[in-house]
Amino acid sequence: MTAAPRRPLLIGSDVYRGSTYGPKHPLAIQRVPNTLDLIRALGWLDPARYLDAPRATFAQLTRFHTPAYVAALQRAEATQAATAEDRERHHIGAHGNPVFREIFRRPATGAGGAILAARLTVTGGTVHVPGAGTHHALRDRASGFCYVNDVVLGLLEWLDLGLTNILYIDLDAHHGDGVEIAFHDDPRVFTVSIHEAGRWPHTGHLGDRAGGHARNIPVPPGYNDTEAAHVLGHALLPFIRHLRPQAVMLQCGADSLEEDPLARLSLSNHAYLATLRAVMAQTPRLIVTGGGGYNPWSVARLWAAIWGTLDGRDMPERLPAAAEAVLRVITWDRAAGRNPPEPWFTTLLDAPRPGPVRDEIAAACEEVLRDLPEPVRPAATG
Repeated sequence: MTAAPRRPLLIGSDVYRGSTYGPKHPLAIQRVPNTLDLIRALGWLDPARYLDAPRATFAQLTRFHTPAYVAALQRAEATQAATAEDRERHHIGAHGNPVFREIFRRPATGAGGAILAARLTVTGGTVHVPGAGTHHALRDRASGFCYVNDVVLGLLEWLDLGLTNILYIDLDAHHGDGVEIAFHDDPRVFTVSIHEAGRWPHTGHLGDRAGGHARNIPVPPGYNDTEAAHVLGHALLPFIRHLRPQAVMLQCGADSLEEDPLARLSLSNHAYLATLRAVMAQTPRLIVTGGGGYNPWSVARLWAAIWGTLDGRDMPERLPAAAEAVLRVITWDRAAGRNPPEPWFTTLLDAPRPGPVRDEIAAACEEVLRDLPEPVRPAATG
């Protein structure tokens, strides 16, 4: 097996361009296309290190999902409708998971990207897959706008390739329930989710440990950059030092940013990038995904800045004209989109959002470090 290149790779796809969940849905917006366009406009896209995500095959998808569910997604795309049975059994066309034009192709491409990223990093390396990160999907049904759990499929690919000690970190405002459930009884994958307390899916409480191989840090509204730095220093980095993972997958759902309409957290993108830089320095294998995020400007700016950080780029104080033009043509049919603040067009980095570290966050960091399991070590070879 040839070694993966050590310079980071970026995986994307044109399947996302023009794809929408419907005009009234939070995912009516363009996220991956805006991100890739912004990266290109910044001059940060090396064609030799950009890969198109393949569409995952039926066999790959059924490594986790049930054949009946995958077939139902294919059927929904072909007919552009969901039967009553599929709505009831698989939550397709129900519970916020609409039937849309690419209902099978788009999530299957996200899964293909995550699987490819795992293969490319098996001997080391870093891959950014902004189209992946759909962490809510369950084995036999859609959930939380997620139809295929590309995170689980990427992690399973790492396991199938022989890794035995993987850390999954989820920064999305919503608990990464689908991933935690998938690996509930598998000590080879340790899942960590930092999410807004009391928000859908209403799981991931502080004491929830999924058989011992998960930790959850529910945070209160207004969660700020200083608190994120505390969580990084007093929970995430201690997890890494204890577990010494062979690989890390970092889910960077952008809905923990202050401008996001579906959460009440108050991070700037500096908080995400600080976590990313710290994790990068601690692992030989890293996959960074997207996830949630429903403000099109804040999502594109964060995910582009993630790629720039992975690739060692200097962050401009003011965006060049070509990059600014990408952001100025974005439209968003919400109140905040009618008169966007000028920094959403002209800057990549937010103003920092510091604040006090509240007692409940400090206490949560202490709690999640109790009774950590011993990591699964690779089998000795003679």
